[in-house]
Amino acid sequence: MSARRIAVLKGGRSLERGVSLRSGAHVQEALQRLGHEVVAIDAGPHLVGELSAAEVDAAFIALHGRDGEDGAIQELLQALGIPFTGSGPAACMCATDKALAKHLMRGAGIPTPAFHAFHETSIRELGAAGAIAAVEAELGYPLVVKPASGGSALGVKFAQSSEQLPTAMVGALSYDRSVLIESYVAGRDLAVSVIGGSTAAHGGAGQRPRALPVVEAVPREEDFYDYESRYEIGMTTFVCPAELGEETTERAQRLAVQVYELLGCAGVARVDLMLEQGSGELWVLETNVVPGMTETSLLPQAADAAGISFDELVQLILQSAVPGP
Repeated sequence: MSARRIAVLKGGRSLERGVSLRSGAHVQEALQRLGHEVVAIDAGPHLVGELSAAEVDAAFIALHGRDGEDGAIQELLQALGIPFTGSGPAACMCATDKALAKHLMRGAGIPTPAFHAFHETSIRELGAAGAIAAVEAELGYPLVVKPASGGSALGVKFAQSSEQLPTAMVGALSYDRSVLIESYVAGRDLAVSVIGGSTAAHGGAGQRPRALPVVEAVPREEDFYDYESRYEIGMTTFVCPAELGEETTERAQRLAVQVYELLGCAGVARVDLMLEQGSGELWVLETNVVPGMTETSLLPQAADAAGISFDELVQLILQSAVPGP
């Protein structure tokens, strides 16, 4: 690919701002090593003016959480006519809304843990709290309670009993206006990154999606892989490729590609799964359309295990915005 003038969009106003700044900084360095001219932009109120003044060839999205992954920045870039990396607005909206994504997966026959979702208005105005007993009876304990949108395990809590559930729900609702209550699956925490695929959102067709080696995240001290263990060096052991049988590995990769295609993802995404203890069943949890690019992020580790350097990974992702020589 010839040298381009690339805007790296990072930071923003979400709770994942710090991680986004780190992801963006790593991407900037790689793009510069690759010979591209980089314009770093901390996304904020003056973004449109900064992009217009920069006259860039494309935008590399390193924004995590709100605005970066929910389709907002993608719609804005489309309106401005600026090519961008990754998925288009529709795929971002579907993936970011965990309840919607799970409904779509359920409809497509893709295994995902049983769940129910409640919007704060249904709780406040429609008496949804009266349905909690039915949810408890159906799903049983323990339960995973999480904001219906967002990433990096922010706001995710376990509820071991009916006494703990209300507090967990209130905590999740402090991050988002909807809460997802999901059956807990005990087992191994896996992630499969997928690169390539359709670039229909950008006006063309890309190469067939390719699943990278499976990564397993093993927290060293806690039973739960939370925000701190994900991003603080030393708190989690990452095994890549994960020590799985060949059939399980292929099944996890196949499921990840199916979800990627179902949601209409492009460029890159990471699909998180659980390998259930005892049964060996795989359950898809969620999809991240702007995976982290920090030193502890799973996507770069998976790429490295596949023989793809960080610079090559950045170049591959950039091709989803500006394909060609």
